Amino acid sequence: MNDRSNGDEYVPVLIAGGSLVGLSAAVFLGRLGIQHRVVERHAALSTHPRARRNNIRTMELFRTAALEPEIRKAAGTLSHNRGILRVDTLHGEHREWLEAPIAGRPPEVDLCSTVRCDCSQYDLEPVLLHGARDLGGDVRFGTELLSFSQDGHGVDAVVRSADSGETRRVRADYLLAADGPRSPVRERLGIGQSGAGDLFHRVSVTFRSKRLREVVGEERFILCYVTDPSGEGLLQPVDNKEQWVFQLPWFPERGQTVEHLTDDRCAGHIRAAAGVRDLDVEITSKALWRASERLADRYRDGRVFLIGDSAHEMPPTGAFGANTGIQDAHNLVWKVAAVLRGWAGPGLLDSYESERRPVAQVTSAQATLRAPGAQRSGHTARTSADNSIDPMTVALGYRYVSAAVVGADAGAPTIPDHLHLSADPGTRAPHMRVTHNGARISTIDLYERSFVLLCGRPDWREAAQAAGGRLNVPLDAYLIGSGAGYDLDTGHGPHWSTVHGTTPDGAVLVRPDGFVAWRTDSEPTDGEGELAAVLLRVLGR
Repeated sequence: MNDRSNGDEYVPVLIAGGSLVGLSAAVFLGRLGIQHRVVERHAALSTHPRARRNNIRTMELFRTAALEPEIRKAAGTLSHNRGILRVDTLHGEHREWLEAPIAGRPPEVDLCSTVRCDCSQYDLEPVLLHGARDLGGDVRFGTELLSFSQDGHGVDAVVRSADSGETRRVRADYLLAADGPRSPVRERLGIGQSGAGDLFHRVSVTFRSKRLREVVGEERFILCYVTDPSGEGLLQPVDNKEQWVFQLPWFPERGQTVEHLTDDRCAGHIRAAAGVRDLDVEITSKALWRASERLADRYRDGRVFLIGDSAHEMPPTGAFGANTGIQDAHNLVWKVAAVLRGWAGPGLLDSYESERRPVAQVTSAQATLRAPGAQRSGHTARTSADNSIDPMTVALGYRYVSAAVVGADAGAPTIPDHLHLSADPGTRAPHMRVTHNGARISTIDLYERSFVLLCGRPDWREAAQAAGGRLNVPLDAYLIGSGAGYDLDTGHGPHWSTVHGTTPDGAVLVRPDGFVAWRTDSEPTDGEGELAAVLLRVLGR
């Protein structure tokens, strides 16, 4: 129990930063019934278009959190945009698809509970904000975290309201720092960073142009790289009509200053990219940003955790950064909830860094591998010969080795060269379509609030019910197989044990975050004892 007398107010979890990752953490906490507060120093959400590709793993998390319909609705304007195009100028004849539009069934439909979604961050964040508040989240804009200290029982934070200037002290059990790449929380903790550092700089320019649609033609791309040196950059549609974003190169190392980036210069660059000298261009906003590769040396200091860009920076190539941050939050939140609820020991929280930091390190390397082409004219397409890994494998194939997994292969790569999901301990559990209580669902939909045991034998199910009850750990057990007598009916699909790399007598234990905690191919002898021992080990008890 936290000593609440040390602060004016108490909340179990305080989140510093109310952008994409902080709001995702709020949603995940709300889904688990954990009270929390988000403090964001800006007065409102950003209206500047930013990251837009939500990969298939991120969309699985949002689906399970019941936000997928609203997110796809928010993404409706660009729902038919596909692929990445490269041109010399938009008016020119040279056009090449670097990532061709997909026709027919997306390749992920047999592997995932859903498919990826291109939803701009400024469309996605309002959905997350409303979702967090609907779940009871206390989200406060115009509120800055000024300082914090911690002891063995919690964190004392001082926050200030921009409107009133009033400062208040907040006592929390845990502080999650989602406060961006220049994280004040990380700086105050003295946590260093490693990595390649700054790779290149850009200015993101939003503008209106009614005629540009005619110049672009019928293609509905997600991104278009322009290679002509006089107009080099990246074009992104916002509404497929007259609102656009163009990413211009910016070279501060050559002496270019902010003053250099006037509206006239930016408009001239966009006209050169279009190949139309008299194109109508109305600049509406500009934002400077840098592409960097940096990784925090530590993800945790006592009761303070780094998530998202405060823990890792990576260039936007591959669209890995925001997705990695959202998945950080999802990994951490169930563990915090388990400790707060008393069914896990504090040691479980150590697994956050040991699981997520290696993933960010390898994912950052993949993003950086793709980055050199993004700063050169031509944006060289990557091939399998240059050590790049398929984006779907990066999104789904990573594995955890930690004390919160029993039987993980410590010698296996964090991200394999090829995707093969078969319920190896430490990997994301496979997706199967099943019928449950008359509804057609994915097994992925089951993984959120409890541990889940999948088994084909009633005695494994009974053992799970007994072990969960004995340890006071939420553990749902499902008999899975083909036919009406099973909790999860696989129908005429493949046998569940084949998909999950075990035998019909075996069982698979899946954590609340959808990762396999343990697997056995044997029938139970002392099933309750086996499961109890595994749960105690995984939960740090």
